[in-house]
Amino acid sequence: MENLFNLEGKVIAVTGAAGVLAGGTANYLQEQGAYVIYLDLFQDAVDRTVAEAKKISDQCCGYAGSVLDQAALDAVYEKIMTDIGRIDVLINGAGGNMPGATIGPDKDVFDLKIEDYSKVLDLNLKGTVMPTMTFAKAFKAQKSGCVVNFSSMSATQALTRVLGYSNAKAAIDNFTKWMATEMAIKYGDKVRVCALAPGFFIGNQNRALLTNEDGTYTARGQQVINKTPFRRFGEQHEVYGTIHYLISEAAAFVTGVVIPVDGGFSAYSGV
Repeated sequence: MENLFNLEGKVIAVTGAAGVLAGGTANYLQEQGAYVIYLDLFQDAVDRTVAEAKKISDQCCGYAGSVLDQAALDAVYEKIMTDIGRIDVLINGAGGNMPGATIGPDKDVFDLKIEDYSKVLDLNLKGTVMPTMTFAKAFKAQKSGCVVNFSSMSATQALTRVLGYSNAKAAIDNFTKWMATEMAIKYGDKVRVCALAPGFFIGNQNRALLTNEDGTYTARGQQVINKTPFRRFGEQHEVYGTIHYLISEAAAFVTGVVIPVDGGFSAYSGV
């Protein structure tokens, strides 16, 4: 029987690929034999990322542009289709948060800055919808392809503070299910849309929120650990296997799902 997890020859586009989690995933997939297209906002970040990726193999390239700029997305799509001829997978890794869309411990919800809130909704929701609407045109033509979105633990439960991010990620869950249904009904059972919901991983954006300078947990970090049955934060590489599965033939009958990779955080009530 064929290797259901074989990724050799697949063309995979990754947005937010200069970031830690999406970038690490892109590197891993390239190591598995895929041709990876690294997409991020700034040209210098893309250049650095691709230079590092070239140490893995020559099976990669990169383009700069905003996931909120339709003209830039269209230009990248046309370039890919001209130079490579196909796209098999889109991983929507771009996203982020802003202080004004977060309710700090010394604030209340009425301190929310609507401008920042709107920017967070745009980056996380429209920044997923717009690349999908652009690159999934290839899947329509090919009658095959896979999208993997990034959801969050904040999508399905009320995590305090991160109001804008939570709202956007809840919408990502709905968009994932909606597009999975639409694409399958219209274009066949080889076009799939799924999502990954990471638990808590230490990164540059949340390090100070979860850990002190001496490596001990902040009050917020301890709250997370207390609700995580594994009693630890995730390691970056622990998302790779789930994404590998979702984009492989092993998941050929899987679509519209949001899979937690969270050490049990979403399963545990805390009591």
